[in-house]
Amino acid sequence: MSEPHRSPTGRVTADDVQLSVRLAVAALRQGAGADWTARAGSLEWDCWETVEHLSDDLFAYAAQLGPQVPPQDAEVPFRWARQRPGGPANVVYADRAGGTAGLLQVLDACGALLAAMVRTTPPEQRSYHVFGLADPEGFAAMGVVETLVHAYDVTQGLGLRWDPPADLCDRVLVRLFPDAPPDGDRWRTLLWATGRAELPGHPRRTDWRWYGAPRPSDAS
Repeated sequence: MSEPHRSPTGRVTADDVQLSVRLAVAALRQGAGADWTARAGSLEWDCWETVEHLSDDLFAYAAQLGPQVPPQDAEVPFRWARQRPGGPANVVYADRAGGTAGLLQVLDACGALLAAMVRTTPPEQRSYHVFGLADPEGFAAMGVVETLVHAYDVTQGLGLRWDPPADLCDRVLVRLFPDAPPDGDRWRTLLWATGRAELPGHPRRTDWRWYGAPRPSDAS
């Protein structure tokens, strides 16, 4: 399968969503025989739950872009529920009878939903996110960050290697984290920006957020 085209404009695209999810699925597939009840990195969830949460994030971002009149002050009102106290509150859960192959297929499908919505939604469209109204590029960037960092959490729990492309990390840093250092290792910087790693010369983040609002040049 050919690798999706990367944006020459520095924008985050539907192809980036597709690429990040397919790289994550390929990496996680290497741990098919591992213990998926292991804790996912620094999270309170296990590896299986974290992939379900990631799938749910991608689905939810796609859903925000879906209505003919996107919501401006709330999420589309699906029913979120927890399967255990302290577990993630999701709409999307994988049938455990399908095993890890089925779980990763759920992730792949939810990534495809978001990529399709980003690709087909007019760029001037705006929809609600808890951190402010976002455009399709903003939701694409959020989906990529969710994928990269939660794949990191899960690979930490499964003992796998995960080293996503630096150019992809750089584009989402520029799009969502305007206060992040503009130089240095881009993957390490993204882990720092999301509270997962130390970065020399900068205090470790214990509280963090992104900024999904449209770029100033795109704001209307």
